[in-house]
Amino acid sequence: MSKKICFVVTVALAAKNFLQWSFEDMHNAGYDISLICDMDEEYIRSLPKFVHAYPMAMERGVDVRGMQRAIKQMTEIFKREKFDIVQYSTPNASLYASIASKKAKIPVRLYCQWGMVYLGFDGIKKSIFKFIEKYTCKNSTDVQPDSKGNLDFCRENGFYSEEKSRIVWNGCANGLNVSKFDLSKKDGYRAEIRKKYGFSDSDIVLGFLGRIGRDKGFNELMLAFKQLKEKYPSVKLLYVGYNEKPDTVDQDLLRYFDDCEDIISTNGWVDDPQRYLSAMDIFMFPSYREGFGNVVIEAEAMGVPVVVSDIPGPQNGMVDGVTGFKVPAREVLPLVEKTSVLIEDDELREKFGKAGAKFVVDNFDSRVLIKKIIENRDWLIKRSRGECDE
Repeated sequence: MSKKICFVVTVALAAKNFLQWSFEDMHNAGYDISLICDMDEEYIRSLPKFVHAYPMAMERGVDVRGMQRAIKQMTEIFKREKFDIVQYSTPNASLYASIASKKAKIPVRLYCQWGMVYLGFDGIKKSIFKFIEKYTCKNSTDVQPDSKGNLDFCRENGFYSEEKSRIVWNGCANGLNVSKFDLSKKDGYRAEIRKKYGFSDSDIVLGFLGRIGRDKGFNELMLAFKQLKEKYPSVKLLYVGYNEKPDTVDQDLLRYFDDCEDIISTNGWVDDPQRYLSAMDIFMFPSYREGFGNVVIEAEAMGVPVVVSDIPGPQNGMVDGVTGFKVPAREVLPLVEKTSVLIEDDELREKFGKAGAKFVVDNFDSRVLIKKIIENRDWLIKRSRGECDE
């Protein structure tokens, strides 16, 4: 059967990180692939030749004129191309594409729900973005969160019914690239990065991978590190990420982050996170909200025990008391206590590390996930054509 799919995300970085890994397999499975996002010529040239690129300006944040323009352009494209599936993710792109694909009468309007941005907000802003989330879900024929936790949360809170929602396999937008996150290479990576930043063999390196921002738990991470540093002088922090939202965090803690000699920051993203994760002894992830939190399974893949917030997503990528610990979000003391347990117990760190590596390979291998995704997309198309049972 002919199968036309159009992916829509807000920016090219999201396409690169969460979609592009699947393009070749989907193409080989007979899919005609289109991509809509805010992308420049350099990114377009980097795409496989078989991908039809539609550059479209989609600024982050609220932009009413930009929204109207994007919806109009998308509607025209969708009506002309008559896609079998329009798949959308990320906040702005999902809102625009859900409206445009419904106008264009696309048979499968698939919202891949990679987290809910409103959970990181307060007050009227939270109410507005919660309404947008529900509206996007309502416009969609199908919703697929990337974690069971978010699936259960949204069903319980009336965002969508059981009939129109499901996760594929065990969740996660793009799974784990087991050839990239290869545990057998850990020792070499670890020695390289620890030498690069001057970590000694006796240093306990705590780690984080993500942007600086309030909803990533930056304040809690800094407060916890200050307490841990007082208890354990040999503790260091390796922070892999960039300062995207400096105005959202405590400014005194941000100054501490900048000034503390025992906090090493990459000051930006890295293309080889597996190397940096390998240098860590414990991975800390006190985020307030995530879709899935791929960094958790990436850390585990490199044999690193994790301490993560008990929020939908990250807690679905680990096993509490087996591959690490989960702690209440937005709280400092539990984060300090559970991290201390791991700092003080070398054998437990090693035990959790081995268990974590096995867990993620068994449950999130991207090679298995893409097969499950293609099976699901085939089923969605057949169902829309009345060729299979619900």
